[in-house]
Amino acid sequence: MLIFPFTVRPFLAGRKSSISAIEAALAGNQKIFMVLQKDPTVENPKADDVYKVGVVGKISQSIKLPNGHIKLLVEGIERGIVSDFLLDAENAYAAILKYDDNYEDTPPSELAHNVNRLYEELSRKLVGTENELPALSFPPEDIEPFSFQVSSAIPVKTEVKQKLLEVQSAGERLRLLRKVILAEIDHINLDRKIDREVEKQIEKAQKEYYLHEKMRLIKKELGREDGSSDIDELKAKIESSKMNDAAKEKALAELKRLELMPSVSAEATVSRSFIEWLISLPWDKTTEDSLDIKKAMKILDEDHYGLEKAKERIIEFLAVRQLSKESRSNILCFVGPPGTGKTSVAKSIARSMGRKFVRLSLGGVKDEAEIKGHRRTYIGAFPGQIIQLIKRAGTKNPVFLLDEIDKLGSDFRGDPSSALLEVLDPEQNSEFVDHYIDVPFDLSQVFFITTANVTHSIPAALFDRMEVINFSGYTLVDKVCIAQTHLVPKQLKLHGITKKDVEMTEEALSTIINEYTREAGVRNLEREIASIFRKVAHIVVKDKKHPKIVMDAEKVREFLGTPRYKDTFILNDDEVGVAVGLAWTQNGGEVLLVEARLMPGRSNLELTGQMGDVMRESAKAALSFIRSNSKRLGLSENLFKLQDVHIHIPEGAIPKDGPSAGITMAVALVSAFTKIKVRHIIAMTGELTLRGKVLPVGGIKEKVLAAKLHGINEVILPKDNQRDLDEVQEKLKAGMTFHFVETLEDVFRYSLTEDPFVVRPTPPLDTNQVEQAEKVF
Repeated sequence: MLIFPFTVRPFLAGRKSSISAIEAALAGNQKIFMVLQKDPTVENPKADDVYKVGVVGKISQSIKLPNGHIKLLVEGIERGIVSDFLLDAENAYAAILKYDDNYEDTPPSELAHNVNRLYEELSRKLVGTENELPALSFPPEDIEPFSFQVSSAIPVKTEVKQKLLEVQSAGERLRLLRKVILAEIDHINLDRKIDREVEKQIEKAQKEYYLHEKMRLIKKELGREDGSSDIDELKAKIESSKMNDAAKEKALAELKRLELMPSVSAEATVSRSFIEWLISLPWDKTTEDSLDIKKAMKILDEDHYGLEKAKERIIEFLAVRQLSKESRSNILCFVGPPGTGKTSVAKSIARSMGRKFVRLSLGGVKDEAEIKGHRRTYIGAFPGQIIQLIKRAGTKNPVFLLDEIDKLGSDFRGDPSSALLEVLDPEQNSEFVDHYIDVPFDLSQVFFITTANVTHSIPAALFDRMEVINFSGYTLVDKVCIAQTHLVPKQLKLHGITKKDVEMTEEALSTIINEYTREAGVRNLEREIASIFRKVAHIVVKDKKHPKIVMDAEKVREFLGTPRYKDTFILNDDEVGVAVGLAWTQNGGEVLLVEARLMPGRSNLELTGQMGDVMRESAKAALSFIRSNSKRLGLSENLFKLQDVHIHIPEGAIPKDGPSAGITMAVALVSAFTKIKVRHIIAMTGELTLRGKVLPVGGIKEKVLAAKLHGINEVILPKDNQRDLDEVQEKLKAGMTFHFVETLEDVFRYSLTEDPFVVRPTPPLDTNQVEQAEKVF
């Protein structure tokens, strides 16, 4: 125990040497020197076993106890330092020197007041404890006694108190006191925080134990103890599943909530459904890829006729997978008209790779939740279609077809195309988060394939992540071959008839294709074949012994009725002001007529036939070219002033747009102005500039196919589109003539029966027409 100057402390002496020293002091001046022993376990301390600095004290009271010990009250007077230490048989004597403060270091009063405030704060925290602090009898202004009294009162280790005693500067002592008291306050705060946490945990554990026991007894009374087995079963499934750590943590947390819910409550049903969704997902289930290229090629050839480019790309993908298992799947985008085999090719890819196949139709989808699911806060929430179809596939690496991606919409419910970015981006889809399951799921092993009829309506950010493979329309020969090898056998089987009942000749198939289906694909062709076979099935049922029906052109017309399509675009003779153009649509290539007529008026341009803005501008550009070259064409300026021009494109109910009819309208206009006939056996396509240059256009393969289907074997194409013919099959180009042009002069040379730039007299205007126009206008 340690005493400080200006303080009074009780002591109990029991050691023989200590009692002898006290008795000697009581017999003399009642002063005693008290110094702290370094090691309290040493029974007979020597000079090295005690500190040098101690306190000279005066014994105020002493009481001898029955056991021989002495209890005394000592008042600390001043500090001293041992200069010499003597031991005899009974007592220890020391020569003491005065140990005063360094009064040159006078601390600021603010420091003393700060220590006083800290002491008061510590005192408040220790109220009611065994270390409760006494009130101070010296104010902060009496720095020396104040600092000693605080040093004596604070509950710190004796080594710290000895250090406070030895400090020779009141300022340094106050600074050390401030540091010590702050540390003690922090220590108390931390202790109390830990105590509170421990109390909370104990209370929580006790509460849970109480509630579980109560619930168990309630269930026992209600006869529903079996409910716990469902919980145990779910827990076992969670533990045995290969879900990632985040999903497992989420599932176990939800399971704890489920345990506390009544089993018949709606919330319990929602919670159980969520856990079952997490368990049912194929977190680690994959199908092994079949990378046999020969087998894959055989399957693709069996399922589809033609489509060499698409097949080649698929085989390349399988070859890369065979060499590098870690290679990422590119997002393939099949673009082409309806019925050209985009969806069925995706199924064949899955079959050739030995993978599961799932399909999601995106046509008309406007809600982001269809892709990423609803959050569980909504009533009736479910995962999005991506997660639902992955679950249905039962594997995390299926072939996943996103059909009709160009038909995506968006409204106030969100933008599904933006949600698809996370699905299709290889850098993000390894941690795809559905709003419902709310934990990452790895989609990086899924082979995504998308289909579209056009690319311009696909958002740029989405389109940038895809590799486009174009599916062009089929030729007549292709369609006949597809019908013979695929469609006819399929429909025979579906309708329960055989080749003994009906024979579908090549003539019959050609008739169906030309007169009943005008399409790039074969979907309507299959419908018409099915329609014929239904009638055949009716005949077979009515007459079991009927003779074999041989389908030819006449029989087809008998079964299907009046032909739906006629070659209305094929002209029988050369005409003035009528030219044949080629167009591209979502359904493939089309042939269109452009008609131009002049009539009395005041230089107005009339455009009909549901032309779009781009096509209308092409018509104006064509007319401007003719007016700017009127002298070369031998046309009088009065001809333009007193004539209105009308351009019409038949089938006015169908909207038309695009720049590729520019040269066709120019040919029709020049023919109308110069009265030179247009060759009826030639079709053309190309964009026109005011300078008479011909620019390249798209959809060349489809346009060439359309010309071929309509019996037009001579086609004018822009010079820059010559390379596009390399993608057209040789059998399609066989028997056709292609003229590649750079200017309108080249176009006129091939399309008109005469050269319009040869100088000729201007065709005379009808005098009556001129007079009538002047009167009217």
